[in-house]
Amino acid sequence: MDKYGLIGNNIDYSFSKTFFNSKFKKEERTDSYENFDIPDLCQFSEVLRKNPKLKGLNVTIPYKESIIKYIDIIDSNARKIGAINTIKITDNGKLIGYNTDYIGFKESLKNLLPLSKKNALVLGTGGASKAIVYVLKFLNYKVTQVSRVKKEGITTYKELNKELIIEHQLIINCTPLGTFPNVDEYPNIPYQYITKNHLIFDLIYNPLETMFMKLSKEQGARVSNGLKMLEYQAEEAWSIWKAKNI
Repeated sequence: MDKYGLIGNNIDYSFSKTFFNSKFKKEERTDSYENFDIPDLCQFSEVLRKNPKLKGLNVTIPYKESIIKYIDIIDSNARKIGAINTIKITDNGKLIGYNTDYIGFKESLKNLLPLSKKNALVLGTGGASKAIVYVLKFLNYKVTQVSRVKKEGITTYKELNKELIIEHQLIINCTPLGTFPNVDEYPNIPYQYITKNHLIFDLIYNPLETMFMKLSKEQGARVSNGLKMLEYQAEEAWSIWKAKNI
């Protein structure tokens, strides 16, 4: 029996455990998947030591970037993105880091496009946003990233105005704002300028409809949560874990 799991902090909201354990039951596998909720990444080595049957891990907020220093080999796409959300543990204990978020986002976006304007507003600058920006640039989108803190090349929430919102028909929430149990939170953008021409994508999937989505839908926008993205990236992670060691 092999073991898999999720590394993160405050991850009770995650559907990954349910997804994989349901998959194992359906496929009549004896494997298991559990959450490793650690307040500090310095405990990562302890997780590995105490769970010798671990064959693979998913990585979520807030460790997608900081986990890199623990990884022995980094896949080329993960290196370009600068974030890891999937770890394969080889038979000899080597840790190989991948990013399957970009595949999950790319696949889930396919059924929602095209848009008349290829401008995207990405809310957040953390590890999750890196995979999103990677995909958007691959699809030849002009990307504007938004953060609370002013940085070079980054727009602040205070700078968002009618012109910027109208110009960017694709708006993606890569922040944890609105994640269960804090379901009343949402990104501080001028929702009054969102129209029926907008596609609003929230990486959050618990709840299935966030306040970000509700407020945008009230303005006539199409909305999508991150559940399909989770499923696509999880299946890709599973393929990586089950592939033979090179």
